[in-house]
Amino acid sequence: MKLHILALFCVCSYIKAEEDERLPNKCEVCKFLSVELQEALEKSGRSKEVLEVGQVLDTGKRKKKIKYNTSETRLTEAVDNICERILQYSVHAERPGSLRYAKGPSQTMTTLKSLIHKGVKVDLGLPYELWDEPSVEVSDMKKQCETMLEEYEEVVEDWYFHHQDKRLENFLCESHVLNTSERECLQEVWKGDMGTKGGTEESASDSTGEEGAKEEDGKMHDAGEL
Repeated sequence: MKLHILALFCVCSYIKAEEDERLPNKCEVCKFLSVELQEALEKSGRSKEVLEVGQVLDTGKRKKKIKYNTSETRLTEAVDNICERILQYSVHAERPGSLRYAKGPSQTMTTLKSLIHKGVKVDLGLPYELWDEPSVEVSDMKKQCETMLEEYEEVVEDWYFHHQDKRLENFLCESHVLNTSERECLQEVWKGDMGTKGGTEESASDSTGEEGAKEEDGKMHDAGEL
């Protein structure tokens, strides 16, 4: 129990230090705005629906037919509430740079919940049911996303109608939003969910760790070993 409390104190201190460190920068906001919008458009782009636009005139002129996957309607539906999707992200404080933002629970939060399930009392200063609510960082990214989308609405439309041969991240972020010195996060690529893998390994080691703890008789561990 002492081991868990000591490790918990270190983990909680680490979380607070990381969360106090900074808010999302412009590069990170543009990166995840692009990721979410591109993904939404790729899903809707599979539709073979045909839209009829315009009004039927007395002359008998028929409505114009437009493919949905090239229509303004598709873009409007994709953009609508796209920044709300940012709230699905969590802060993975154990990861560097923009990789700290990803969907799903962080390794640190998974560890804390594991301690809760083992009967260890954990106090983060807020009710347990609020642990999965968007963090200050993520909420700030959503607000910045909304501002950026409004400011660069015409750029997004230009890309959609004329430049979809390019990745939105490149067209929007590199060519219009960011200066050369601000583009570092665009080069950061996650090559595997090490957080999840680590969590799996932790679960396996926890069962043997409890038995080992009895034998080690008070041996000290840091938070990184959780």
